[in-house]
Amino acid sequence: MDTFLFDSIIIGPIHSRRLGTSLGVNLLLPDSKLCNFDCIYCECGWNGAHGTGGFNPAERVVAALEHRLAEMAEAKALPDVITFAGNGEPTMHPEFERIIDETLRLRDRYARQTRVAVLSNATMIDRPAVRRALLRVDRNILKLDSALDETVRRINQPQNGRTVAETIDLLGGFEGKLIVQTMLLRGDYGGHRIDNTTPEEVEAYMEAISRIRPREVMLYTIDRNTPADGLEKVSFEEMEAIADRLREALPGLVVSVAR
Repeated sequence: MDTFLFDSIIIGPIHSRRLGTSLGVNLLLPDSKLCNFDCIYCECGWNGAHGTGGFNPAERVVAALEHRLAEMAEAKALPDVITFAGNGEPTMHPEFERIIDETLRLRDRYARQTRVAVLSNATMIDRPAVRRALLRVDRNILKLDSALDETVRRINQPQNGRTVAETIDLLGGFEGKLIVQTMLLRGDYGGHRIDNTTPEEVEAYMEAISRIRPREVMLYTIDRNTPADGLEKVSFEEMEAIADRLREALPGLVVSVAR
């Protein structure tokens, strides 16, 4: 299926299913993807399909964000959230912590009610600078698509050798100051049937969430074109059933389900 890449540093604002009115920040070069996952559902397509990727310089990112926030403040049309996502994994940027600090400064100057969010695949959270930055933003949204190693390899196709157990330990180190985001899907890819909603998957996932103890879990499914054919959406009712099990097992946990 056709996928897309962002062609600028600042995106939108757009309406996000999970975050409201979102002003996106793309730390990766326009029209080029750079990520250490190669997810079969990624809206940006396969790694390497549009060049080898690279990073927007920190100075350009900060200048572009300030210009757009000043415009929006003047128009009295500020976003609900400034969201770091874009053409790949934002926390790979070598100056990620500096960019987050500058973003918080600009937010406090132009848009005090606006939250700052980061959508991340959680691969870089073993780095102290990345952890510090994520703990300073309002919503650090970290991916966990399965608690089983084989499923993660098939869905996310990671480029590092970290086990899911190691990822869960690192996520637990945030002491609840994080949001876990999970893509639910099924389909056939690479000669394998993939389904992270089976009873085995859900049991392992619930155990992982009980160990991580995030403040919130976000469940969602495919909404845009994917690079792999043959993938299927999970119904809202199925996702809500998983959400209810989480809520029952972990009282006080906020679980949201995107339609």
